[in-house]
Amino acid sequence: MVTYPGLIDEHTTPPTPTEGWFGGHIMQYHGNTLPFLLNNLHEYGGIAHFRVFKYHFYQVNDPELVGQVLVKQAKYFQKSALYKKVLGEYLGNGLLISDGDFWKRQRKLAQPAFHTGRIHAYAETMVDYALKLCDRWQDGETVNIAEDMMQLTLFIVAKTLFNADVRDEAHEVGVALDVLLHHVAGASRKVVRFPEWVPTPEKFRKQQAIETLNHITMDIINERRSSGEDTGDLLSMLLMAQDENGASMTDEEVRNEALTLFLAGHETTANALTWTFYLLSQHPEIEAKVINEIRTHLGDRTPTLADLKNLLYTLMVFKEALRLYPPAWAFSRQATEDVQIGEYIIPKKWDVFIVPYVIHRDPNLWHDPETFDPERFSPENEKHIPRYAYLPFGGGARVCIGNSFALMEGHLVLATILGRYKLNLMQDHVEPEPLVTLRPKGGLKMQVVQR
Repeated sequence: MVTYPGLIDEHTTPPTPTEGWFGGHIMQYHGNTLPFLLNNLHEYGGIAHFRVFKYHFYQVNDPELVGQVLVKQAKYFQKSALYKKVLGEYLGNGLLISDGDFWKRQRKLAQPAFHTGRIHAYAETMVDYALKLCDRWQDGETVNIAEDMMQLTLFIVAKTLFNADVRDEAHEVGVALDVLLHHVAGASRKVVRFPEWVPTPEKFRKQQAIETLNHITMDIINERRSSGEDTGDLLSMLLMAQDENGASMTDEEVRNEALTLFLAGHETTANALTWTFYLLSQHPEIEAKVINEIRTHLGDRTPTLADLKNLLYTLMVFKEALRLYPPAWAFSRQATEDVQIGEYIIPKKWDVFIVPYVIHRDPNLWHDPETFDPERFSPENEKHIPRYAYLPFGGGARVCIGNSFALMEGHLVLATILGRYKLNLMQDHVEPEPLVTLRPKGGLKMQVVQR
């Protein structure tokens, strides 16, 4: 173990991998992110320390310690300053990065749109858009399933939460989102930072992406304000909501929350569906069980909300895909003061790094963790999963506001598409790319074969 000078009482840090000659662990982390973090689990167990330039991280792998950070001592942590700064350029002070009383206010105002009854009303739209995608496919053609899932979930979020049709803007949104993800992921590896006034190609792309997202979001907001129509969706709730002091959201606040949910609500689910199709293509015996369940309970018809209770194995498959490839593969919290977690002190302004991708692969928590085994999520087995050992939606008070929405969407989309098409992998190598979310690098080519 090592100590770093300048800390109160010379706090001892957790075990630390050998640093490189430059930037701490920058080479290991950015050169081979997922293996580096997995190695920290296998070598050091429940908690480890690493450094990327001036940023220090305590990688917390122990579910009990995760619970301390997210729940028991959550008041001593906030969203990390680095991601606030970088994500804030795109999303403003939305739910994803806001803190304190403002975050509580915004969460309370948005929460009604995600109540169970409201979410259930979205089911028909989800199935309808999935069917439209199936109708567009040609039997035997090869598609980039990652791109198709991005478009599908974008259409679903836009229609269900904002009653908007964004089919004409789908390509622009995709390009802007790609710029956002790469920009945020690369922020911590910048060695030389030019002043904001210095023009660079990257800054031009970033500004174009921000303008695109602003334009699309504000067009939707302005159209709704001018119509004065209450369609009962999230956007109407945001525009009409008032806090306990009678104050409504400003246009900027509505924009920030709308854009946050607009982007986060489709990117993550799209990745989850993409990884599910990939895993099923590699496990025909599991795919056969899914198809048998769909055929038994649906025949040739499309699924409805009422059918989901009979499609339990399909949901188990989706949850297991979320375990192996959690779209929100990592997240962090910054200590607002010196705080003890387990046997270590986390100094003020240092970050706790929680990595679901790693925790979901801990052999002390999961039997044969690299194996795709949906039975882990059978009703009898799921209740034995340790608390905070499964974190596809985070945990604590800041658990993803759209977790039920995403599970229902994934459940319905899988049942709709798999009932009509078999998807065969058409590339030899698939590599996870840990940006803000966990994507298959370069997309995922699959052949769609009509059943």
